[in-house]
Amino acid sequence: MTHSRRSVLRLGAGLAVAGTAASIAGCSGAGDGGSEGFDSGYAAFFTLNDWANEVAGDRASFEDPVDVGQLGHGWTPDGTLAADVAATDAFVYLDSPEFSWAQDLAETLESDYDSVAVIDALDGLEDDLLDWDHSHGEEEGSHDEGGDGHEGDDHDGGDETHDETRYDPHVWVDPVLAGEMVDAIATGLGEADPDNADAYAANADAYAEELGAVDDAFESIADGAARDVAVLAGHNSFQYLEARYGFRLHSPVGVSPQNEPTTSEISDTIDLVDAEGIDVVLYDRFQSPRLAESIVENSEATEAVPVTPAGGTTREWNDAGYGYVEQMTEVNVPAFERAFDAQ
Repeated sequence: MTHSRRSVLRLGAGLAVAGTAASIAGCSGAGDGGSEGFDSGYAAFFTLNDWANEVAGDRASFEDPVDVGQLGHGWTPDGTLAADVAATDAFVYLDSPEFSWAQDLAETLESDYDSVAVIDALDGLEDDLLDWDHSHGEEEGSHDEGGDGHEGDDHDGGDETHDETRYDPHVWVDPVLAGEMVDAIATGLGEADPDNADAYAANADAYAEELGAVDDAFESIADGAARDVAVLAGHNSFQYLEARYGFRLHSPVGVSPQNEPTTSEISDTIDLVDAEGIDVVLYDRFQSPRLAESIVENSEATEAVPVTPAGGTTREWNDAGYGYVEQMTEVNVPAFERAFDAQ
């Protein structure tokens, strides 16, 4: 399971796959959803798990069901997850089609297990969501960012989803919107566990200071950038950062991980690298570096440098105790400073 240095993992007892709905409900507790016994939960992926543990502090612990090296969208849970989550007190997720497995689980919990608080971290952010960039063609299906073979065709073939309702799910890369998501988690936990609502709010306020430092770091990059464009060789998970700070990231791929760059798009990217004097080409750590390395080899750039969408963790980062803040400050901030030649 993924965790940050702040996270306290709690291994669930694990219910038998063959257990009946009644037995699951019995294990999850038949209380009225009050504070008594509130001590555990699940969060749908790495970043939400990190934030939920930050907000909960020592009053509850959250687990991330997604393994190290994988991302939560395009992921397929095993058959016991619903039972495991139903045996806890809360489930934190994003109400986004890119996490359709979590949407399905949330619907089941809200319908059948009223003792489990279901918390949508996107609550209240509907007007801040950005459209997917379809400039490279239609997007269907879901994502396999981790490269672990989880195609996760969990959008029912894409037939019921319309472009105008599809949003880029990577809201959390914007530290300002991240603060609002953390507040939504604190509000949800406080409603589920009112005895500790003040503590959750205080923890969220304290964490907001760390997010503020991330915001300041990116503002500094934007202010000190010697160039107005950088190259990201891979699908662009950072358009919320572009919108927030005025960055321009050129990608031969676009936003959707289903897109494949054409020869002419790669050639145009190489021309841009040389024309702008770009010496660092960025790539997503959860994707192959081959495209970035190819651009470096065929241009005047000198190095391919990884960035992270902060939607998962690697074994190295996990062992180092990196949470969301550390991924942003230790990986993304230095990489963006170099890519934009920020002084």
